[in-house]
Amino acid sequence: MAVLLHTLFAVLTALTLALGFWWSPVCWLLLPLLGLWAVGIYDTFQGQHAILRNFPLLGRFRYLFEKIRPEIQQYFIEGNTDGAPINREFRSVVYQRAKGELQTLPFGTQLDVYEPGYEWIAHSLLAKASHGEETRLRIGGERTTQPYESSILGVSAMSFGALSAEAVQALNQGAAIAGFCHNTGEGGISPHHLKAGGDLCWQIGTGYFGARDQAGNFDSGLFRDNAQRPSVKLIELKLSQGAKPGHGGILPAAKITDEIAAIRNVGKEHDVLSPPGHSAFSGPVELLEFIDQMRELSGGKPVGFKLCVGLPTDVIAIVKAMHETGLAPDFIVVDGGEGGTGAAPLEFSNRVGAPLFDSLVFVHNVLRGFDVRNSVKLVASGKVVTGFDIAARLAAGADMVSAARSFMLALGCIQARLCHSNHCPTGVATQLPHLTRGLVVSDKAERVARYHRETVEAFYELLGAAGLSHPDDLRPWHIHRRISQTEVKNYAQIYPYIETGQLIESPPPKGWGELMAASDSKSFTPLGRERRW
Repeated sequence: MAVLLHTLFAVLTALTLALGFWWSPVCWLLLPLLGLWAVGIYDTFQGQHAILRNFPLLGRFRYLFEKIRPEIQQYFIEGNTDGAPINREFRSVVYQRAKGELQTLPFGTQLDVYEPGYEWIAHSLLAKASHGEETRLRIGGERTTQPYESSILGVSAMSFGALSAEAVQALNQGAAIAGFCHNTGEGGISPHHLKAGGDLCWQIGTGYFGARDQAGNFDSGLFRDNAQRPSVKLIELKLSQGAKPGHGGILPAAKITDEIAAIRNVGKEHDVLSPPGHSAFSGPVELLEFIDQMRELSGGKPVGFKLCVGLPTDVIAIVKAMHETGLAPDFIVVDGGEGGTGAAPLEFSNRVGAPLFDSLVFVHNVLRGFDVRNSVKLVASGKVVTGFDIAARLAAGADMVSAARSFMLALGCIQARLCHSNHCPTGVATQLPHLTRGLVVSDKAERVARYHRETVEAFYELLGAAGLSHPDDLRPWHIHRRISQTEVKNYAQIYPYIETGQLIESPPPKGWGELMAASDSKSFTPLGRERRW
């Protein structure tokens, strides 16, 4: 597009010069055209705005529209609280934090505070000033010899292939600057993940990319070589993901380059579809043994798994196996069925998998019920944009959070929702060189780091407003939700929390008896649930 526009400018300028030579009144056209040409060249080579680099001159209409948006949006376009999956107000706060701009709101909230679903954190009259330093979270149990001190906010899984090389480099460089962890996604470890030296969480999916043989089976030797890389701090086994639980990953053939095919050890002629399930294990005990094997092969690094909750008996079966064998993951990532950056069929995106908060509370309860919660860190993954999002998930039961879409916005994503098409206009989710050139790594890395830093700071300010000093002090009763115009409940009243060790006792708590009876530590097949006609 840039080449085409510059060619057009050159042709028009040449015509103007020719006409001006024969007919002097036409000469006045020369200066405007030369000015447009100069602006187009400047747009192509500047490094701050991917839209302008990829669409010189034309891209300026977007920014012009942004300038006049406040005056016309109430008549013609979405309001600040409209827009899905991330509304304009949330997108704006990401952009502002990433750029270090003013991020306060004038004239009060635009939210309807009496609408069901509205949430807030209870502040204290003994509010505390934020100490300004983030508390690191130690991940790693008794069997871990290389524990990791983690930020409370990290980048959740997005693969190279789904994202461009420039986007991956910017995310990892941002992670190195601000000191947080960058999840590779299931597409394997690429040179772009390693260039800046940022901390990595290497995700292993059902395709075992980066740790597979030619037949697609797990290769322990190749896994060991990659897992022992210095940049790899954590290893995450993906059982399922919120975007398409039970479906497996999708990388369209249009986005597969020779480099991606080599990293994943796949062909590039067809879409790369990860299997729906794993071939390295088949039951809960085998899963835990596989995790222990991965921990040993990695040299003692923390290993955990990620899942979107489906059958409750699956989760109970895994934790039962933990209780019986003494084997345990170092962390569990809970992904919401709402989905995220992953491309998915509509049915899977809309109708498969439990939502995040229900899943998070359930997994937290099962771990508590079997008295293993303290040995496993719990990560909430999904739609974290602000400091309040972090607080709400920690109050519900998480130890830390991870996000993908907000970090994409920090990279310059405009929520065009073309991620799966290979035509992302900002160069974030495409492999087309004429689009990826618009993303300048050094500029976007600083924005990623700044967004992370300012969002974590906002969380700690909220913590201080609630009169708390440490993230561990957050409890379910700190977050309130409006149920109706006249009814408000806190999380402790909304969600059925159980006490430590209650699932070991007999009889189990009310509502848990059937689930406990149907869960088998040696199989993911529910017991005693015959088909009902």
